Amino acid sequence: MKKIILSLAVIVGIVACDNKPEGFVINGTLSGNVEDGTKVFIRKINENNQPYDIDTTMVQNGKFSISGPVDAPDLVYLFVGDIQGYSPIVIEKGTIEFTAQKDSLNFAKIEGTPQNKIFEKYIKHSRELSDKAMSIQGDLQKATMEGKEATVNSLRDEFAELQEEYKNFELNFIKENPEGLITALLIDKGVNTKIITTEEAQQMYDALTAEIKATEAAKKIQKSLDIVRDREAKGKSTEIGAVAPDFSGPTPDGGELSLKEAMGKVTIIDFWAAWCKPCRVENPNVVNIYNKYHSKGLNIIGVSLDRKAEDWKKAIADDKLTWNHISSLDYFDDAIARLYNIDAIPATFILDENGVIIAKNLRGPALEAKIAELLQ
Repeated sequence: MKKIILSLAVIVGIVACDNKPEGFVINGTLSGNVEDGTKVFIRKINENNQPYDIDTTMVQNGKFSISGPVDAPDLVYLFVGDIQGYSPIVIEKGTIEFTAQKDSLNFAKIEGTPQNKIFEKYIKHSRELSDKAMSIQGDLQKATMEGKEATVNSLRDEFAELQEEYKNFELNFIKENPEGLITALLIDKGVNTKIITTEEAQQMYDALTAEIKATEAAKKIQKSLDIVRDREAKGKSTEIGAVAPDFSGPTPDGGELSLKEAMGKVTIIDFWAAWCKPCRVENPNVVNIYNKYHSKGLNIIGVSLDRKAEDWKKAIADDKLTWNHISSLDYFDDAIARLYNIDAIPATFILDENGVIIAKNLRGPALEAKIAELLQ
């Protein structure tokens, strides 16, 4: 099944009412001649953004009912047969009344729980801003086609102001609604898009109610914050001026080699892979530099992010890379790549004789100029 791109702007949530049953109950009414026997699916999304079924029922006389256990508010998605679209729903202990047109599942009316009011408040203003954005984009496209430069510039400014308004709306919503599941979702979104800092996100998380902190959405925030902090720490450890973290890895002949063992007066740590076209294009330049300056003290240690040993070894031979090489054949999951916070290759670090990072990510003439300067 194709991946589902989920937009917070259309999430509609529901949670428990005053007389809470033991689990959730969704009572649905569908208009638009939905045939009896049409299946209704409740689905969740896994870590790979793929949907999977957690429950199903069937439509009879335009109605359906589905129920199940739930410990904390959780986001699910309701699908009806092969009808296009879906309805995001937050389930928790309570009875949910679901009403929708067959062809407008994304705009279903969902009532019966306190959380739904919080979601409705968010959705209402979010859709208003989204409608404005679509209108501006339409006008911008028209003005661009007509060559109206002044109008284009004005509309671009208007769109930028609207983006700022939307960001401020979401930030204020987070602060004003610590009891909402949508709030946890917005915090996680802000962390991943870097709209909010790690410190701000932690403060927002700390302000969430105990009920929301128990949700998977809130747990994901804490996990995201841990990842961001880890990246920030690694970023500092590989900044220019820092001593390069030591590492070791398997060599092509089955041995083990560390950075310390491979260092010279000047050392290049070269993150690359056989499958990386920009890396292979740069390799002849690196070969030329190595041949020219190795006798003067230049050493190179290549850290490959390949998956297959045969590809790695063949590329070393084909490109005549006669310096030291290591690889765990773990792609971007390579421990050294994670240690150096590598998310794209080629990537290079130039170290002095003490292992201090003095330059990063130089290529072509700039790389040779730096090596020449250091080894004069």
